[in-house]
Amino acid sequence: MAELATIARPYAEALFKASKADLSATAAWLEELAAIAGNAQLLQFADNPRVTSQQVFDVIKGIAKAPWNSATQNFLHAVLENGRLSALPEMATQFREQMNDAAGTSDAVVYSAFDIDAAALANVSDALQKRFGRKLSLTVKLQPELIGGIRVVVGDEVLDTSVKARLEQMKVALTA
Repeated sequence: MAELATIARPYAEALFKASKADLSATAAWLEELAAIAGNAQLLQFADNPRVTSQQVFDVIKGIAKAPWNSATQNFLHAVLENGRLSALPEMATQFREQMNDAAGTSDAVVYSAFDIDAAALANVSDALQKRFGRKLSLTVKLQPELIGGIRVVVGDEVLDTSVKARLEQMKVALTA
């Protein structure tokens, strides 16, 4: 079976081209659909041969909070009729990547052992944008096992300045 990325690419590209007028609104409802489609029980329900795509559509529409327009409904119908519900989270990821490419930005996840206040996050953001050479959209996630410091993931690049990473480096140096 083809990888999800291969399956999701044409959907994400078509949606990106069709929604250039309002990318942020499209991203909002697509992220919500992706979160709903990531539910294992929903996927199991959708895989049942006795369940129609309209029934799955109705369940998703009942769960969704954001208002839907005709583009949302048409997109979801196309995804369901082609049996691609499991690829919806990957479609959202690829759509977001295309949005970032068009805007010249990247998503960055900052893992921290502690909460970061707004002023400190602004300083971190400035430093990271200089380090990576592009504008970043930061998301902060707590990861107490880091002990201290931060770990930043931008695409396939990782900058790890955490205490845990430094301890691991010392361990390797001492045992070598």
